[in-house]
Amino acid sequence: MILARTGARITTEMASETGEEQGRAANQIYVTAAGLPLSIELNWPFHRSTSGADFYVLHGDVRLETSGGLHALVAVQLTLTVREVLPSLEPADAEAPVINALRKETDRKQLEFLKSPKRLPVSFNSRVYDFRRNAWAFLRASDDEIAALLRRKVYWQTKLGRKEVIVTDPIDAQYLGATAEHLLQVANGLSEEISVKGETATALPALMNEGERIEAEMRAALADLEKKHSFERG
Repeated sequence: MILARTGARITTEMASETGEEQGRAANQIYVTAAGLPLSIELNWPFHRSTSGADFYVLHGDVRLETSGGLHALVAVQLTLTVREVLPSLEPADAEAPVINALRKETDRKQLEFLKSPKRLPVSFNSRVYDFRRNAWAFLRASDDEIAALLRRKVYWQTKLGRKEVIVTDPIDAQYLGATAEHLLQVANGLSEEISVKGETATALPALMNEGERIEAEMRAALADLEKKHSFERG
């Protein structure tokens, strides 16, 4: 389970001087399948719950970019069932599925982005792991869906100041149910919109000219999410 609320931002530290790995989420944009651009900051490490419940907790902040400050503070509650499939609770092993669980919960409209404090429970458990295949299970994206996410990722990352965007991010690959090699293959097929060199891409004018459409898709996805929460509040 994840508990989410809005409030002050929590910062993810990069690798410390002692060499402790603190994760790679900072300064990255993670686009949901619906087209919402998220920045996700995680405050490592996981801690055993002090409430007496059998789970581990990791705090973080999910921000909806270009939304005027909408975000959700989260308390990620890792169940013991899912803990058993993780080699460790260090960022190298746990960061990708945590980020992708947050993306999936956003697509399921379980996270609500607000400016005022609020806490709400959303699920993060064995639903995101396929025990038959011994693999994480978030999406099974088609090539068209992969291409859409890559376009949006390069667009948003470029708009927010990054000139080169990694298109083979293993976190994206895990989220989409694809390999990094396949992401690169799809990216190379977008040659009219992005220029790919190695594992990074830069936006071409044709993509940036699609900004109005991409941002309209983002607004539509946000409106759909807000409509769901408005209905639940009555």
